[in-house]
Amino acid sequence: MTIGILGGYGDVGAHAARRLLSLGLGPLRIGGRDVGAARRFANELSAGAVEHQAVDFRDDASLRRFVGGCRIMLNCAGPSHAIADRAARAAMEAGADYVDAAGDDTLYALLDDEEYRGRRRVAVLSAGLQPGLTALLPRWAAHQSFSQVQGLLSYFGVLDHFTEVAADDYLQAATDGVSEPLAAWRDGRRSGVLTRLRNAEVPFFPGPATLLPYLNTEGERLAASLRLARGDWYTVLTGQHILTAFDRVRSLERREAVAALRRASLLDLAGREPHVILLAQLDGLREGTPVTRTLVMRGRRNAELTGTLAALTTLAVDLGQVHAGRHFAAAVLEPLSTVGRLRESGAVSALDLLDTSIDALGATEEGFL
Repeated sequence: MTIGILGGYGDVGAHAARRLLSLGLGPLRIGGRDVGAARRFANELSAGAVEHQAVDFRDDASLRRFVGGCRIMLNCAGPSHAIADRAARAAMEAGADYVDAAGDDTLYALLDDEEYRGRRRVAVLSAGLQPGLTALLPRWAAHQSFSQVQGLLSYFGVLDHFTEVAADDYLQAATDGVSEPLAAWRDGRRSGVLTRLRNAEVPFFPGPATLLPYLNTEGERLAASLRLARGDWYTVLTGQHILTAFDRVRSLERREAVAALRRASLLDLAGREPHVILLAQLDGLREGTPVTRTLVMRGRRNAELTGTLAALTTLAVDLGQVHAGRHFAAAVLEPLSTVGRLRESGAVSALDLLDTSIDALGATEEGFL
């Protein structure tokens, strides 16, 4: 049976397809509204192991035709809020498992966990960069070094172009309340705890940077699972255009706001190398002894990292490593094997767990990345 990739020739889908083939998975079915683009990409990959098919996620009948004969549907299309649960529902009706590179709380609430368990089917959501790796990697670090984690400090920044889909999903997350600015975790969500910081120097980020504090639902789930007393998360912006765009998009209509984010991201990227950087400091105890560790991850592109985790999640589902039900990827993937495969993929240029704090890294960062 086939693995169908919805949006399989887009930025994320193309990376996922190549990664699946490199993992020995297939055959693949590449799907999207542009059948010509699907055909060209399928032929580029491998005429024998990859087929193509037109599919429109807005049309239930089209989705049912696409997923027919598939053992897994991997959804890399978007925007996620526009698809809602249509792709997942089509997969369920066809007896296929479902992996979504996006899909957060809204989709999770639409899926019936009892139905998935009763039918012995799997749905794994948020199998991308954020949400996804931004929770899976701290969870991996916690399992490596701690008997109890007490605090987490995270800095996450992306210098890359905003695709239309990514910009739309970002704006929808703000509308849905998935992420709250200035909030933090203090044995639970606390609003207005943190403030924006300007002209900040953060190790490994080209500075000076603006730090935007936030707490999203992924962070809340991670904090609860690790039983954190304290958690602070910051978005690190090293470009002025995207900062200006973030401040004004709430007053714009959706189409205009999407265009503003895309334009700003391209202006900030001009003449610079793209990057994805995650720094996460964990403080806690190991057998009663205080421990501090800092996770350092660097990658090249948002789409590459998202497509890679989506493919690794699909592999875990295909191998039967995910039990029946609906899940978030960061909570259900086995951290050690997933991080090992992530390293082998080449999607990250650095992934280390250092025996130091972020402050101490500031004086010694040269040579690490």
